Amino acid sequence: MSENGTAEYADEADLPGLVGRAVLAAAHAGFEWSCRPAQGRLLRLLAGGVAGGAIGETGTGFGVGLAWLACGAGPGTKLFGIERDPERYEAAAELFADVPNVTLLHGDWTGLATAAPFDLLVLDGGGQGKGAEPPLEPRHWIRPRGCLVVDDFTPMSSWPPAFRGEPDKPRLHWLRHPDLLATELQLTPDLATVVARYTG
Repeated sequence: MSENGTAEYADEADLPGLVGRAVLAAAHAGFEWSCRPAQGRLLRLLAGGVAGGAIGETGTGFGVGLAWLACGAGPGTKLFGIERDPERYEAAAELFADVPNVTLLHGDWTGLATAAPFDLLVLDGGGQGKGAEPPLEPRHWIRPRGCLVVDDFTPMSSWPPAFRGEPDKPRLHWLRHPDLLATELQLTPDLATVVARYTG
């Protein structure tokens, strides 16, 4: 989730219908933390590489990121999102009610483990290792050669990467993880995402 992410859609044209409806729901509720358009387009692209598998997302919010994933997913792919906030969950559940390959769960992000392993896992609202919580362990969540996405970083300008003058431990964790081949992609001048392949 990105601060002011919902507002960035104000000047976006030609959004997929499902994405547009999710953005409207988020904006109507005053929810500012939707994934940004550049991140959404990356998610749609990555979802296109999954056919007949499973995609998961933590922290679905009002469904903007999950809508991007659903719009890009290959044939036969199942998508699972989880949201702990009741209002957001209800709104997202209504949004995806007529999308048969999307299942929305209500609860803490750890509850998404019931649908694992995934071919593509997007950590948007839990499991990243930001703050006080520990990061999830890829081998319990991702299929071999599956992909992991951790968003909402500022682009690196030095090595090791820093955040607020201190080593950026969450980003270093993913970039140096022994079971991942990881890199950082700069999506906008102020937004970067870590994308990793699970090698286990």
